[in-house]
Amino acid sequence: MKWKKEQYLELEDYILSIPKFTKKNTTDQTKAFFNRLGRPGSKSKIIHVAGTNGKGSVCAYLNAILTEAGYTVGMFTSPHLVSMQERIRVQGIPVSKEEFVHAFTQVQMQIAACQTTNQIYQPTFFELLFFMAMILFEEKNPDYIILETGMGGRLDATNVIDTPVLSIITEIGLDHTQFLGETIEKIAFEKAGIIKSHIPVVVMNKRQEATEVICRQAEWMHAACYQVSNDRITILRKEDKSIDFSYHSKYYEYSGLKIMTTALYQVENASIAIEAIEILWKDHLPQDYQDVLRAGLQSMKWEGRMEEIAEDVYLDGAHNEDGIKALVQTIRERKEKKNVLLFAVVKDKDYRKMVKTLLEEDLFERIYITTISNERALWTEELADVFRQYTSREIFLFEDSDKAYSKCLEEKQPEERIYVAGSLYLAGRIKAIEWRNGNDKF
Repeated sequence: MKWKKEQYLELEDYILSIPKFTKKNTTDQTKAFFNRLGRPGSKSKIIHVAGTNGKGSVCAYLNAILTEAGYTVGMFTSPHLVSMQERIRVQGIPVSKEEFVHAFTQVQMQIAACQTTNQIYQPTFFELLFFMAMILFEEKNPDYIILETGMGGRLDATNVIDTPVLSIITEIGLDHTQFLGETIEKIAFEKAGIIKSHIPVVVMNKRQEATEVICRQAEWMHAACYQVSNDRITILRKEDKSIDFSYHSKYYEYSGLKIMTTALYQVENASIAIEAIEILWKDHLPQDYQDVLRAGLQSMKWEGRMEEIAEDVYLDGAHNEDGIKALVQTIRERKEKKNVLLFAVVKDKDYRKMVKTLLEEDLFERIYITTISNERALWTEELADVFRQYTSREIFLFEDSDKAYSKCLEEKQPEERIYVAGSLYLAGRIKAIEWRNGNDKF
């Protein structure tokens, strides 16, 4: 079928019908198809980012700083909240529907060519989108390409890239354990699979057992390993919509830094980006280096990460235990208003630990539980039973997330803040509602 711009929504549905969690192609098969495409994007400097939490935010901070410095930047991230176009960006702007369809067509042509030579190759959902991104980046030829892995690293489609200029591994946590292993060490090993010979790597040193695995792999690959840790970060001031902080790297002291968010976890992600930029530019630091850094950090906006989508309504993509811990830390620090929670979760997450973490402190005046239109969704009554184990607060159940959000807004008091969390699918659904109300960017 030949796709046209007008058929974009049908194309999205078609791509979404490709199973996301089925057997992947082997790395050799994926690499062979990437070679068949001509290894698009290889002329750009590539930054490869893996980890459990914070990958997308680190990518966004890097993109903002590099753009501020005058470079052109392509960025491939996942998942998307509303439109698949969000996954492929140039200068922070999602590609157009026309470009998206064009890239898909290019990949399909090569798939068809494989079939005529009996070298059948069918990309997975993630592989397809990665190939599309690289085709568009090849055409636009940005100075830098920032690639976020999917859920892994060693076997990830993005790992067909042989010579990035830098590898980054963010916080490691227990997520996707059925695919990556049931211990921090095993997951760290999978993430460390992106480390390449003699290519420097930046790692968030938050769990020593993970850092040891990553640094061992870096040593094996003769890759310089730079650690970012919280003892190098100082929070200077927290305001209603921003955080001031300083960061001390091995060589420089960065003070007077500001990020436009209330999410404390973003200070860690911003610090990872600072360390990465310092390594990238170490031999040719521009004279206004720290000014560029400050401006880039302050300009960064990343959807679905403690994002204020309406007045006192915050969308956070926390969807695992570590993400929920970070969310709770931020809410705990914001004491000037009362809190309301809208929550949904998928059943293959460790949702019992997520709920326990959320409710260990009595932070929420009201709790609204809903579900999402996804085969992985956990039903509301089953989730509510878990909530009732940890709170005596009244819980309101909605099978329709749109109605749940509408009820939250209807009952919201001026002294309250609403937090939407638990699932990126829920975040995307609520984001779409606000876009339909006049904030549609795509």
